[in-house]
Parts: sequence; structure tokens; C-alpha cells
Amino acid sequence: MNDILTKLNDFMYTYVLIIMLVAVGVYFTIRTRGVQIRLLKDGIKSLMEKNTEEENGKKKVSSFQALMISTASRVGTGNIAGIATAIAAGGPGAVFWMWLMAVIGGASAFAESTLAQVYKVKENGEFRGGPSYYMERALGKRWMGVLFSVLLIICFAYGFNGLQSYNMSSALEYYIPNYTESIWPMIVGLVLAAATAVVIWGGSHRIGVITSVIVPIMAISYILIGIVTMIMNVSELPKVFALIFENAFDFQAMAGGLAGSAVVIGIKRGLFSNEAGMGSAPNASASADVAHPVNQGLVQTISVFIDTLLICSSTAMMLLVSGVEGKSGVLDGIPYVQAAISSNVGQWGIHFITFSIFAFAFSSLVGNYFYAESNILFIKNNKTLLFVFRITCIVAIFLGAQADFSLVWNLADVTMGLMAIVNIIAIFLLSGTVVKVLNDYEKQKKQGIKPVFHEKNVGIKNTVWK
Repeated sequence: MNDILTKLNDFMYTYVLIIMLVAVGVYFTIRTRGVQIRLLKDGIKSLMEKNTEEENGKKKVSSFQALMISTASRVGTGNIAGIATAIAAGGPGAVFWMWLMAVIGGASAFAESTLAQVYKVKENGEFRGGPSYYMERALGKRWMGVLFSVLLIICFAYGFNGLQSYNMSSALEYYIPNYTESIWPMIVGLVLAAATAVVIWGGSHRIGVITSVIVPIMAISYILIGIVTMIMNVSELPKVFALIFENAFDFQAMAGGLAGSAVVIGIKRGLFSNEAGMGSAPNASASADVAHPVNQGLVQTISVFIDTLLICSSTAMMLLVSGVEGKSGVLDGIPYVQAAISSNVGQWGIHFITFSIFAFAFSSLVGNYFYAESNILFIKNNKTLLFVFRITCIVAIFLGAQADFSLVWNLADVTMGLMAIVNIIAIFLLSGTVVKVLNDYEKQKKQGIKPVFHEKNVGIKNTVWK
């Protein structure tokens, strides 16, 4: 079963999904006239707007909190281990293609998050939405929405959360002899399960508050250590950038095998790190209370840039200026990062990486759960079902800390790939709506008024935007 999933994974991600994600990113970049760059300033302004209103005794989720929830899920151990693996396997040139995919992917992130805002629903004073909702409400295909929800729940609630829990637990192996044979993995599992339970039973507002504290602190700390490393090795930077660009266009090396080239590895890492077009982030985008859907669409492009252009680049720079050479299957992943940062700043750097893994992974646990809950409620809004679902999520986190379930993770990768394919089809079919909503926003801006959305302006009905 595991071998079958591995082969399916390799085929789908190398030949199907990369082409679809790149194509839809380029398509939306052209149709929106590069909205992710043109209106970046507007996205930053939207991010700064505070929302302190309450409804039914509940505080609304602000645009910033929705951004932090999505960034929490995007930014995980893949930003550390994944980049190290990409450079070890594809060489420094992979970094260039990772950067390019962040810029192109920003348009896909804008499209899916804008749609999530347009077709969100409101229950008990809270907004909820995502791909499943626009598949049902805009395309009239509930079966498609249910299929997407099932795939996302398997992927994020069980697969990826088990993986994040395992990564946190295994990070302690450096400190505790015979760690895997001891009782410590079970203790770590219990602590993580309890901490996650406290957050998720607090509702979407508590998830927003927790992530809006953890994510900025961990992201800024990680970026700062990257900057310090670069300053300490400033004389090496011209060589590093030259190496990145030279290797990015090494067509002779590409001819030897495209699948393992810097191009494909860089594109894969860029796309699957920032999740642009995959259908996950819109679940957080829909929860924000904003005046116009485009506001949150623009904010989500910022999340893509934070993930790839800042955090992934920090890892890449730390590795490339260190002088430590990674090699696939020999020195890659977390050990490669630890060796590189230890070479740069000394032993304390290893402790910093351990802290980063815990902070990144815990925020991902919370962000991933938020996505899954929104989709379980789409399938059936039932308190008993939600309670049972939460218990199973906590159990998955507890078990994940104790075992390397490669079968579960391979299944998660396959379901994420299928989930992305379903979402790409949906946002492509709804591209006309994305353009109409964007035009409405820009028309109001030209009139010198703050854009406020009403469904009649773009000819749609039965949304919360009366």
C-alpha cells in the first residue's frame, strides 16, 4: 500500500499538479493584471485595519488574525527541513524557482481567498467558508464540496497534524539518549494533545488570538537569525546569489533528468510550502470580517510572500552562507540545518532550531485544525459530530508524537494533491467572478471611496453581502 501511494505521489506531484498549479498561477496573474504586485500596498493597508466589534458576545476575527491562521498552517517544519532537502537534492538553483513560484502563486492565493470571502456563510456570529462553500454556492455542486472537505480532513486533521506532532517529538532526540525507547514520546504527545485541546475548544476567535501571537514572534525571530547569519557572512553573499542564479539556469544539468532538477524541485518546494492554489488558506480567509472580499484576497498574497520570500529564504541563506554542503540522503533535512547554523553561530543555534520547530509545528497544528473544522461543519453541522471529530484530532496528535506513520503521511500527500486538483478546477471555472469582484473594488477606489462590497454590483445572489 505504501509503495503504491509513493508511486502515485511521485507521478501526481511531478507531472500533474505542478503543471496545473503553475498554469493557474500564470492564468490569474494575466487576468488580474498582476494584482499580487499592483495592489500589494492595499493588502498591507487592509492588514493594519483593526476589528474590535463583537456580535452575540463573540469578537469578530480580524483580517490580521485570519492572515495569521493561514500563515500558521503554511509555515511549518517544511520551511526548515523542506528547504534543506530541496537544496540538498536540487542544488542552490532551486531557491530561484521557489521565489518565482511565490510571485506567480500569489495570484492563485488572491483568487481562491477572494472567492472564499464572496461565498462565506454566517452562523452564530462567526463567518465560515472555503472551497467547499464556493463549490456548492457558486457552482451548485455540493458533491464536489463534500469530496473536497473529506480530502482536506484526512490530509490536515490526521496526516499533517500527525506529522507536525512527530517532528516536534523527534526534535528532542538530540537532547535525550535513547529517546524513542523511553516514555518521553508519550509525555510529549500528552502535552501537545492537551495544549491543542485547550485552543480548539476555545473557538475560532481563540485560534485567531493564539496564532496572532505565536506566528509573528516565531517568524520575526527566525528571520532575524537569518539576517544575523547573513551579516556575519556578508562577504559570501555575492557568491551565494551568483550560485543561485547560475544553478537555476543550468540547462546541462536539467538535461540529465528534469524530475530531479533545480527547476522542478524549486517549483515543488515553492508551491507546496506556500500552498497557493491548494485550497487550504481560503478556509481561514473566509473567517475575516472585512468591507470587501478583495481586501482579504490581497492579505492572503502577503501570507504567500511571508512564507516563501521571507521564511524559506531565511533558511536558504543560513544554509548557503555556512559553507556546509548538503547531500540528498546523506546530509539533508533538519540535520543539514543544524550543521549549517552550528557552523554559523555556534552550539546555541541548534537549540534555536529546536525552538523554531516547536513553535512552527504547534502553530501548524492549530491552523490545520481550523481548516478541518470548517469542512466538517460543511458536511454536517452537528454538535455531537464536532465533539467526536475533535477527540479524534487530539488522538491523532497524541499518537503522531510516538511513531513515524509513513503510510499516513503518504496518504495525506495524495489527498492534498487530489484536493488541490479539485480546487484548481473550481477557481478556474469561477475566474470570471474573481475578475468582476476585483473590477468592483478598483472602480470604487478610482471614485475616491472606501470599497464596500454588495452582491448586486457583480450580479450574484444569496450571499451574506446584501
